[in-house]
Amino acid sequence: MRPGRWPAVAGWGLWGLGTLAFLATAWLEDRIRGAGRPDLAPLTGETVPFLLASVSAATVGAVLVSRRPRHPVGWLLLGLGVSIITLGAASNYATYVLLAGGGPLPGARWAALLADTAWVLWPATVGFVLLLTPTGSPPSPRWRWWVWLTAAAPLVYLLAEALQRAPMDPPFQAVVSPVALPATVPLEGVLEVIDWVAALVTQVAILVAAGSLVLRFRRARGVERLQLRWVALAAVLAGVAAVGVAVGTVTGVEALWLVSSYLYITILPLTIGAAILRYRLYDLDRIISRTLAWTLLTVVLALGYGAVVLLLGRLLPDSSRLAVAAATLAVAAVFQPARRRIQQAVDRRFNRHRYDAARTIAAFSGRLRQQVDLDSLSAELLAVTRQTMQPTTVSLWLRPRH
Repeated sequence: MRPGRWPAVAGWGLWGLGTLAFLATAWLEDRIRGAGRPDLAPLTGETVPFLLASVSAATVGAVLVSRRPRHPVGWLLLGLGVSIITLGAASNYATYVLLAGGGPLPGARWAALLADTAWVLWPATVGFVLLLTPTGSPPSPRWRWWVWLTAAAPLVYLLAEALQRAPMDPPFQAVVSPVALPATVPLEGVLEVIDWVAALVTQVAILVAAGSLVLRFRRARGVERLQLRWVALAAVLAGVAAVGVAVGTVTGVEALWLVSSYLYITILPLTIGAAILRYRLYDLDRIISRTLAWTLLTVVLALGYGAVVLLLGRLLPDSSRLAVAAATLAVAAVFQPARRRIQQAVDRRFNRHRYDAARTIAAFSGRLRQQVDLDSLSAELLAVTRQTMQPTTVSLWLRPRH
């Protein structure tokens, strides 16, 4: 096998191990329920976002590793996704053996320790991903001390938690770490302070990394600035998701905040991957405008459809089929006009270049019908081309008359 293919093989191999860990998690879930303890089964609606995040992060990470093996963010995303799935398998294994009566199997306490403490790897990895996106290195050499500090903090936390004799968090509150220090060593209070500080540093690292992206964007030029716009899109989606979560929580509509969480957690690795691979850098405005336009169009048509059905249902209570048919015809009739108007409104705000180019071409088309001078027409055509297409160079060739 060629040396250049080893990163791709290793990346997709780790992705495959994550798939096997997920299958093991599902099998252990079934064993826990079969043991008569469905209350201990962890796969619920609240854990689905983590599953989606793991699949999205692992897949994007494997793609980045196969295409950009020297970029650390690919390995970080791959490790993040695989670690989430692996920790789920470890948690299920410890639950089945220690709490559901699965029998005396080896390594159960170690699995419980891993499930109880290794959560710190998630925020640590996310912090590093944000800190190293999109170039693969910190914003400047002055950040190196912070990189070493944030790399050491989760390791210190894991060590301090493993050495404490304090019970673990639920559901393993009756389990003590297999490497806990004996009671004769009076370091319990010191270890609590150490793991608290290490956990705090790990959480703060995410905020600092997010701030580094702002500094990068202010200093970036050219391609790097276009790459960071993908990350900015993820930040905007985070705000939209936060609004959805808040509205769903206040109104009690669980599906709303679950869907908001699912979409954002799944899309975040995709935007980071697109930034690193430099995918469609120059089309981001178009992607945003089309996404917003179709989203608004869907909402408007859905509300209109529901209003027509409700109105005709009140006026004609015995003709439900007629109401549905009339609503369908109404939606079909207004689809194209509504799409054009909504697209124009969105382009005017979010894709101004396309909006101005369309207006310039429309105005040129109107003048073209009245222009008869060839030299003036050629000069105006070149000017319109420069204004709308913005090429590096532009020239016009006319076939000579014979």
